Parts: sequence; structure tokens; C-alpha cells
Amino acid sequence: MAFKQSINQVRRRLMHKITRSVGDSYSNPKLTPGQKVDIKKVLIIRPNHRLGNQLLLTPLVQEVINTFPDCKIDLFVKGGVAHPVFENFEHVNKIIQLPRKPFSNILKYTGGWVSIKSTKYDLVINGDKNSSSGRLLTQIANAPFKVFGDLDEEVQKQYADHKHISKSPIYNLRSYLTKIGFPKNDSPVPVLNIKLNAEELAQGKIVLDDIIKNDKKTICIYTNATGAKCYSEMWWESFYARLQKEYPTYNIIEMLPIENISKINFKAPHFYSEDVREMGAIIKNTAVFIAADNGIMHLASASLTPTVGFFSVTDPDVYAPYSHGSVALHTNETTMDFWIKSIDDILK
Repeated sequence: MAFKQSINQVRRRLMHKITRSVGDSYSNPKLTPGQKVDIKKVLIIRPNHRLGNQLLLTPLVQEVINTFPDCKIDLFVKGGVAHPVFENFEHVNKIIQLPRKPFSNILKYTGGWVSIKSTKYDLVINGDKNSSSGRLLTQIANAPFKVFGDLDEEVQKQYADHKHISKSPIYNLRSYLTKIGFPKNDSPVPVLNIKLNAEELAQGKIVLDDIIKNDKKTICIYTNATGAKCYSEMWWESFYARLQKEYPTYNIIEMLPIENISKINFKAPHFYSEDVREMGAIIKNTAVFIAADNGIMHLASASLTPTVGFFSVTDPDVYAPYSHGSVALHTNETTMDFWIKSIDDILK
């Protein structure tokens, strides 16, 4: 493990230990019987710059919109990727963007924290219970109602999928709202969604058609990932050869990362885009998207495309794609025959 990664892990563990009791002393305002709680202005906090983490926030944003149709939402995030992710969310009023490198932009970083204290909200939600800065920001935020993110035991017993990083804050919010007088909500949890519009989808089809130049359906793979989540070239080449054998009537294309890396040595038709929404629109025009656990896997899920996610070191209970027939496959516990069967179930 690199020295910088080691330092960051130690820092995160220390901060988590320091902040784990933040919010324990918070108590809701006392409400009179029958008093209506009017939620118009909401702050959702998720100070993480990674694409996947911003995409995984989209179900919570949809949940808030579904619950409070007249509300306006401010998002407190890090980096600029939230702007394209939430571009088509009309209820998102403002994106408060922390710089990715706070010590290089200390004034902007401090200003972001100060804005939380100086702006009045009706409801503040910490989007990740394991985020130390999220808990601190929720604590200092100016709002009568605050959701810090801890799931009580009853909710954990009720929902077998409560560990999922997108679903957990939704179950927590629903539980919290029932405690302040809102009716119980048992509707299906929203899925990841970047709300691609018709124009974007049409342009995505044009780009895809230029790559494949035929009318066959398309399987899209993405062979890159970060760190230990990344499978070897031998692994991917073996799997790619199996895909070619099993699906001769399908196109198989590869989406490339910014590093221009291909674990199958560029054997398939391939493409690259720097535009998150364009990538999502191209993926949406394919039959299935296949990748290891990474941000692009979540982008495929958020484009509402059936997604196959390969997991070996991360927990699928926390990060699995879960919409439109998507599946998470633990490659240490299953075989390639099982993976093909899972893809067959999607394509049939």
C-alpha cells in the first residue's frame, strides 16, 4: 500500500473515532399534537469528489423530491462532478462545491463550511453515516431537523438490504420522518438515475451507431478499475473470449478510461468520452454493461441500463447495482459459467 494511502486510512479512522458521537446530543424540536412540519428547503451533505459516490447519492435526492415535491435542495459536495450528475434535477437549487484539495484553496474551503452555518434550512441530511465531515457539517448546519445517518436496530432488522450505501440513508430518512409525524413510507427505494433526456439519448445512439455500424444489439464492457478492484489482463482476456463465443450475434465494445487502458489490448471496438452524460447516453443504447465495481459501473446503473458488476474485494451488499435486472457477481465465490448464466438472464 502506498504511503499516502496509509496516511489517509489512518486519518479516516482517527476522524471517525473522534466524530462518531457527533449528533448524539441533538434532539428534534418539540412538536405540538397535530402540528404540521413544512419542509421547503433541504440540504444534503456528501463531501466526496468521486463520480461513483455522487451517482450513489441520486436515489436519496429522488426520495427527498418524492416526499417533498415543492422543496428546493442544496447539495454540499466536493469537486465538480456533481454538476453533470444532477444537471437535469430541477429541484436542485444550488451545488455547494468544496475544492478537492482544501489546503490549496483554503478560502473557498472555509467559505463552503461557513455558508452551511449562515443559511437556514428546514431539513439537513448527512448522505453517508461514515463520513466524519458529513457528521460535523450536519451538526453545525442551521436547521431544526437533522438526519445524521445512523440506522436504528429496528430498521436494520426490517430491511435486509439496509447496508447498501444508496438505500441506507433513504431507510434512515423514512424512519426519522415517521418519528416527527409523517406517514410510514414502504414504496420501492429509488434507483440511481442521472435523468438522461431524449436529446441526449438520441445523440448517444448516433455515437454508438458510428462505432458498431450495424443493427445488432451491443454488449459494452469496461475493463479498468482502481487498486485491488482491477482484474488482470489475463482475467479479462479469458472473459472476453468467452463473451465472443457465447454471443456471436451481439456487438461487443469496450469503453476506455481516461488513462487509455485496455485489459483486452484494444481487441474490441472501443470509445472514450470525457463527458459523463454522453458516456451514460451511449451506455443506455446498449443491451448490457459489464464492469468491475467502480464509478463507471454506477454510471451505467444510473443510465438505467442492465448492469453486471464484478466484485472481488469490495462488498456487493454495499455497492451492488440494483436496478433494471442488474446483478452483482462475487467472482471469488462463483464461476464463469455462472456469470454467463447471469448475463443470459438479462439478455433473454
